[in-house]
Parts: sequence; structure tokens; C-alpha cells
Amino acid sequence: MLHIDCPWCGLRAESEFSYGGEARARPADPDTLSDEQWADYLFNRSNPKGLQHEQWCHSHGCRLWFNVKRDTVSNRIIAVYRIGEPPPQGV
Repeated sequence: MLHIDCPWCGLRAESEFSYGGEARARPADPDTLSDEQWADYLFNRSNPKGLQHEQWCHSHGCRLWFNVKRDTVSNRIIAVYRIGEPPPQGV
């Protein structure tokens, strides 16, 4: 079982969390996007093999969102950090 270190609650089982997809910046001015551009942002993902930054929610705990840097090959979590913070250096 995967264990995730919530930035607020500490280490918990994956079953307490909800996956929220890739962690990426929202478009600066979404009102200017075409329907195709908005659909691309909402539905298309890069799905890399290797390191990926993801959003997770501690849905059965503090209910707060945060970012996880995870290796999709080994499923190993490299770093956990709050939304709005840069990823930890050196990881």
C-alpha cells in the first residue's frame, strides 16, 4: 500500500486520499481560451513515464489539497509540498 505524507496531518494510508491529476498552472486568463484550448487543458494529460507532479486531496482527513512529486514507474513518492510552494530543491 502506498503511504502519503500529508503536509498537515503526517503519514497516512493512500486510502485516505483522492488523486486530483497533474499539478500544473491554470491558464492565466481562461476567458480568452477557445473551446478547444480549454478542453485540452481540462482533459488531456502528459502521462509521463517517470517523474510527475500531481495534486492530491486528503479527503478523509484535513480535506486540503497538496502536490506530490512521484515516480510513476516505481510508484515512489519523492516529495510532498503545499500548493503555491515550489517543489523542494534537490529531489
